[in-house]
Amino acid sequence: MTTIAANLQAVRERIARAAEAAGRRAEDIALLAVSKGVAAERIAEAHAAGQNAFGESHAQEGVEKITKLSRLALNRRVAEARRENDRERSDAIIAFAGVASPEGPLLLPLEWHFIGPIQSNKTRAIAAHFAWVHSVEREKFAVRLNEARAGQPPLDVCIQVNVSGEASKSGVAPGGEVALAEAIARLPRLRLRGLMAIPEPTPDVQLQRRRFALLRGLKEQLAARGYALDTLSMGMSADFEAAIAEGATIVRIGTAIFGQRQEN
Repeated sequence: MTTIAANLQAVRERIARAAEAAGRRAEDIALLAVSKGVAAERIAEAHAAGQNAFGESHAQEGVEKITKLSRLALNRRVAEARRENDRERSDAIIAFAGVASPEGPLLLPLEWHFIGPIQSNKTRAIAAHFAWVHSVEREKFAVRLNEARAGQPPLDVCIQVNVSGEASKSGVAPGGEVALAEAIARLPRLRLRGLMAIPEPTPDVQLQRRRFALLRGLKEQLAARGYALDTLSMGMSADFEAAIAEGATIVRIGTAIFGQRQEN
């Protein structure tokens, strides 16, 4: 078993224990492997260990890895077909992928989530390559994502809430999610799934839980207004057990899977 595979197994076991302690089912909590700063080959290693959902914080870096991994997968499938002397299948794979065009469909069965700050000039790339965006904090970004999503299935989005009140953190202030949810509801190519938060790091577990509980309460208030929400994206390597205790449905784990990132 590789280090990444062992780390994934350890994280899944921690999720299961935290879920049991909270009286929840582990299968109701999705693991998002945060692959910012992680080479495409190591993402492929995680995929081989059963991980399918990955989160990226920078649009350009994410798109480059999405493209590289899709081509690696295409080459692998074609090579397998040719080893089996199945020319018809290999030709069908190539035709389906549109391999002659750089805009051909992606084949690796990975689900890509954008979790970083959104820049106006990156909304087109984000909308074209990602299935989820966790970090919507302004109506103008939602509008641009909606415009850029034409011809694709609706983009699943979460509203980012600044539950710690940090000036350096992105996200609407608690209460600001109501107006933004109303704006997103008017955009047909976006599908509001829930809320996301990145609380200020703290070793105080009770403070962690209060901040996560705040996000859960905001989601419940939106649900009372008629929004069909199913997602609380909260909890990272240092605090995901506390997030699970307060209702997290997606935990975003990077360091505990891939180790400390080497920043460029």
